[in-house]
Amino acid sequence: MTEVRARVRELGVTLTGEPGRWNAITDVPGVEVGHVTLVEGEDVRTGVSAVLPRGRDGVGVPCAAGWYAMNGNGEMTGTTWVEESGSLAVPVLLTNTYAVGPVHRGVVEWVREHRADMAPEWLLPLVTETWDGHLNDIHGAAVGPAHAAAAIDAAAPGPVAEGCVGGGTGMRCYGFKGGAGTASRVVAYGEDRYTVGAYVQANFGARDELVVAGVPVGRELAAREAARRAEAAGESAGAGDARDTGDAGTAGDAGDAGDAGTTDGIPPGAGSVVVIVATDAPLLPGQCKALARRVPMGLARTGTAGSHFSGDLFLVFSTANESALTSTFPVKGAPAEYETMRFVPWGRIDPFGTAVVEAVEEAVLNALTTATTTTGRAGHRVPALPLDLVRGLPSSRHR
Repeated sequence: MTEVRARVRELGVTLTGEPGRWNAITDVPGVEVGHVTLVEGEDVRTGVSAVLPRGRDGVGVPCAAGWYAMNGNGEMTGTTWVEESGSLAVPVLLTNTYAVGPVHRGVVEWVREHRADMAPEWLLPLVTETWDGHLNDIHGAAVGPAHAAAAIDAAAPGPVAEGCVGGGTGMRCYGFKGGAGTASRVVAYGEDRYTVGAYVQANFGARDELVVAGVPVGRELAAREAARRAEAAGESAGAGDARDTGDAGTAGDAGDAGDAGTTDGIPPGAGSVVVIVATDAPLLPGQCKALARRVPMGLARTGTAGSHFSGDLFLVFSTANESALTSTFPVKGAPAEYETMRFVPWGRIDPFGTAVVEAVEEAVLNALTTATTTTGRAGHRVPALPLDLVRGLPSSRHR
């Protein structure tokens, strides 16, 4: 039976902050997202996702940008130039760990075909990854340069597909099926209203860590599973039946031994998470980097304490100040020029940091509640998060 999935707010979960129209990174004007999803045979569960800061027509127009690594066991190409220039002018591509090379090449080929004026001599694409080798034959060659180009071409504004799509197709999160998730927050600033949007590729966390709206769902589920096993062994005949968890799966499904614990030699909690944050608020590159450092606080709200074996990489960009941060070669004889930037004062940056934390938390939860149970490489099966575990939280149970 096909699983009926929903975004976390549709389940009645109470979260803080005001979302934008789509509750997605695409609520930031100009931002577009596209996916290429590859599901082939038993072994291919992967793909490519593209986040375009200014859409296809705006490729080559810089945005103020900053990045931060909470833990460096991962890859995000092009960040040395982001650090040096404080700007981002290329699409952001997300895929699996071993597909970074072909996707990188695909971005170069797309830019050469569609924006040959942008980088006649060099280009530094921004490609990032998380590991999908449990469900996907990561050593295979399923992802090629053409898939990167196709993800860029598929990018569009409006609602964003989540869960088992694009680069998130084969990912796990908190021992359940993870993948792509997004959310946004509106920030009032005087008479202006700005949007902060987050996009995550979630592949991290141990099952017993999971927290939803402040409720330790992972620990509760672990207790249920322990009681069920004890009952089955005849050690606790009075324990309640933990298997009735509704249309999204069962606690029995969630407790599949190979799916929740140490698999493929990787300890529980290991994995990676990539977060892309966009805003139309006018920010300096250093302020973008400061907001990137707030991303871990949003992740922590979902329960994780991080892992040494995880790649936790975050990028923040601002689409304001469109005419600033140009990086063209100087023309001999041309007059000297200046650029100006309008920006939110440092002393008023806190509401934007709060918006990052709230949007990241919800984006992770959306990845979990929209993803579906998936079977892939070597028959590995990763169950979806049972939705009845989170419906109506936190009002549905005591904290």
